Amino acid sequence: MDNQDFLKVVSCSFRKFLETGSRSNEKLKILHGKIAEDLKKRLGGEYDVHSLGIGNGQEDNIEGRYIDKKVDITILKNRKVIAGIGVKFVMQNYSQNSNNYFENMLGETANIRCANTPYFQIFIIPDKVPYYDNNGKLKKWETFSEHNSQKYLTLSKDNTETSIHTPNKTLLFVIHLPDIKCSVDDKEEYVRYYSDLGSLRVREAACSYGDFEDAVIFNDYELFIQKVVHRILSI
Repeated sequence: MDNQDFLKVVSCSFRKFLETGSRSNEKLKILHGKIAEDLKKRLGGEYDVHSLGIGNGQEDNIEGRYIDKKVDITILKNRKVIAGIGVKFVMQNYSQNSNNYFENMLGETANIRCANTPYFQIFIIPDKVPYYDNNGKLKKWETFSEHNSQKYLTLSKDNTETSIHTPNKTLLFVIHLPDIKCSVDDKEEYVRYYSDLGSLRVREAACSYGDFEDAVIFNDYELFIQKVVHRILSI
């Protein structure tokens, strides 16, 4: 997959989210499965890749330093898990969980990398995210801003050889969904609007969000997956 193929997969995953809701894992089967399939093709026959949506359709556990962790995508050689990729696609209510997402990512990365297993992360988010109350009413629109990206800019400066809490490589992908051209008051209307669109084209966000250094790749799936493959082949 190149960047455009990746955006088409993200679009399909978002459409499945609209159809099945936030509690269903159907959207993950599309997204995780296509990334895993692409990785398998690039790595070749010596390697197996497990995730939802490919092979037996199951996630594997990776042995951690402290606890074992079920991981979105695992890479195996000679039936042994040798690397993992965590994938996060945020579609709503970002601000109340933004620090938790980041802290959890650092914690799970440290747990896995302390057990000498390479670990990578993909974080996908729209540049404009709905925030709902407990009854599904739309309270506000949240913008993924340079303030939100600051922690990823800091992460990008980490030395991944010495900073064991930092993923070997992180992909931050900020997308832009088609603008909503009418008033939307709740989750149901939001879902209906995008479901009724004849063409749901997902694009890269226009904002640059700063100059990222080596540990984080911004809006470039192709470069990220090349780096992942290179690292895995070196094991």
